[in-house]
Amino acid sequence: MVREFTQHQWDERLSADWAALLRLALAEDFGTQGDITSRSLVPERAFGRAAIVSRRAGVVCGLRGAAEMVQAVDSRLDLTLSSHDGAEVAAGAAVAELSGPVRAILGAERTMLNLLGRLSGIATLTKAYVSAAAGTRARIFDTRKTTPGWRRLEKYAVRCGGGWNHRTGLFDAILIKDNHLAFHRKWGALELGKQRGQPEGAGGSESELGGYSAAQAVLTARQWAAAAGLADVVVEVEVDSLEQLEQVLPAAPDIVLLDNMSAEMLAAAVATRNRIAAQVELEASGGMTLQRAAEAAAAGVDRISVGALTHSAVALDLGLDWVDS
Repeated sequence: MVREFTQHQWDERLSADWAALLRLALAEDFGTQGDITSRSLVPERAFGRAAIVSRRAGVVCGLRGAAEMVQAVDSRLDLTLSSHDGAEVAAGAAVAELSGPVRAILGAERTMLNLLGRLSGIATLTKAYVSAAAGTRARIFDTRKTTPGWRRLEKYAVRCGGGWNHRTGLFDAILIKDNHLAFHRKWGALELGKQRGQPEGAGGSESELGGYSAAQAVLTARQWAAAAGLADVVVEVEVDSLEQLEQVLPAAPDIVLLDNMSAEMLAAAVATRNRIAAQVELEASGGMTLQRAAEAAAAGVDRISVGALTHSAVALDLGLDWVDS
């Protein structure tokens, strides 16, 4: 069974990220003067009720942290949830209700809608990709193309949408990409040139050097990981041709990332994998639209990684509506 990446849930680390984000979000909204519009127009004694409503259908996410958010604005605010993270909601559905000082409700409004809308948008888009791959063996994975400071929260949103988390960061998996191999070829050429007494920038040809093959990189990474006490770490390697795939499979990486391959190439890659190393999982990646994801899933790959889940998701349209007491 293939080693797996960390899958994110709402835990202490996620709560810490949420708290840090809240501090920043509220500080940039309230500044040093607070909500001067509400201070000028709304009586301090005014109390009211308001619902957080989804303007369109989607998957909601972020409600786990909503109570902490409203308490950070004003401890007199009460929050009642009518939905939960990962739930599909219809257009017009209320997901939560706030009651308490009107000034505090208005002060919490934008930060709450921003946070919930962003995470719910990711969960909603993820659900669409998961649906596109339905009926196949393929699972939808996110990437590290996340908003700085939001990574674990955005990956949690992917999980709420039915997707899976790829590596969290550089620290928790080995992913050998083309740039690693390209650097080694360049560095090797420079070193060979120095040995021959050639000027800087000169060097041997790639055929002379033999390059640093993907298979060699996998074996070297495995040896390093074992020596570093990380024998169980996931080792993944990127290839962009069927020839490279056939060469790397005997090295038994956990996953091979198939970069920007057509549906026909992906199907051929699956057949090659099944023939040489059936235990290795294949991940399709590169410009994954919903249509391309469906085609990749139909080709028989195990995983599809989609950067768009986090870098291109449109926030779910949420709004605040006053409720008659």
